Amino acid sequence: MESNEFSAMQLDALAEVGNIGAGNAATALSQLISKKVDMTVPSVNIIPFQEVFDRVSSEEVVIGVIIRVLGDTPGNILFTFDYKAAVNVVELLTDNKVESIDELGESALCEIGNIISATYMNAIGNFTQLSITPSVPAITQDMLGAILSTTFIESEQFDDYVLDIETIFLNEDYENIGGHFYYVPKPGSLEKILKALGVG
Repeated sequence: MESNEFSAMQLDALAEVGNIGAGNAATALSQLISKKVDMTVPSVNIIPFQEVFDRVSSEEVVIGVIIRVLGDTPGNILFTFDYKAAVNVVELLTDNKVESIDELGESALCEIGNIISATYMNAIGNFTQLSITPSVPAITQDMLGAILSTTFIESEQFDDYVLDIETIFLNEDYENIGGHFYYVPKPGSLEKILKALGVG
């Protein structure tokens, strides 16, 4: 299936699931840090892989949390924070002012990426009755283009499009600590999700 063949109805279905996942993630994060967190999904897109590079600054240094998806819809998840957002998240989680992302900060970001990915995958699994299991997360800090290239393109085993869920979550001071959630499916995985949602 080509990326331009995805319909508005299919995107709406994925957006609905994304919003439920975001709500569950906000609840989980609020419980983790004992503070209010609001989370929204302003946009959901299925885009050609190359267009990811066109939409973002591939030379921007980001923090990436990489999680492999196992089960009925295998692929990879990449959750990215720009550096300022990553610092905000670490400060929110540790309740300390930080100047750079150290080992403790990376651990905190891994936990955030794990929570967000698990809640999104659980939301999709609950809607579709598919078995979807995220693996243990890994973290990397590099230019976004390098992360995307080394993680996905060189593997040559993924479809040529990705599911891009822009995620914004705000702490109680309304600071944006959001990022981008990319699901890069192995061939057939995204079509399987859409079919199970009744919009395949």
